[in-house]
Amino acid sequence: MRRPKRTPDHATARTLPVVAELTERAVAARVPALAAERLMVVGRREPVTVGPGTPIAECLRSIQRTGTGDSVFVTGVDGRLAGVLTERDIFGRLVGEDVAAGVDLDAPVEDYMNTDPRTLRLDQTVRDAIELMQSGRFRNVPVIDDDHRLVGVVRQVDILKFLAESFPEELLNLPPRPHQRMEQAEGG
Repeated sequence: MRRPKRTPDHATARTLPVVAELTERAVAARVPALAAERLMVVGRREPVTVGPGTPIAECLRSIQRTGTGDSVFVTGVDGRLAGVLTERDIFGRLVGEDVAAGVDLDAPVEDYMNTDPRTLRLDQTVRDAIELMQSGRFRNVPVIDDDHRLVGVVRQVDILKFLAESFPEELLNLPPRPHQRMEQAEGG
């Protein structure tokens, strides 16, 4: 025997939009404070680093080995940031104006790296990181200390994770959206 389709009663139908509106207002009220938080509260990842003189082929292997990003950060023996090499730098040479020259995989990283990368400091805000990532279209931004030493890398996913973890009740308690009903059962 088939079960009749359940439809929300009138009280539930009126309550769902009210709960959703309250949740959205609560989130909107907390976003400015979260954006003003210092980057030191955001989880950062260990950067993939190489030393000066590292061949491009080894840099690419380092990127592949970690599987966490698209950049290698070039640091001196003192830990100071000397430059950044991204996949975009390599692909730009392969498809750009200098396509005939190609990429010499034996060349040192200095031949291809950006020697003046944009950076952030731990005392800068989450808003600063978001604005830099958006304006520069960066996925990874090196974080340095006052002595220009590389102390981490912040990625877009790190910012998203920080923001999402700041709203556990709001995200977990979102009401269902009646207009998003599935027409068929999920699965095989």
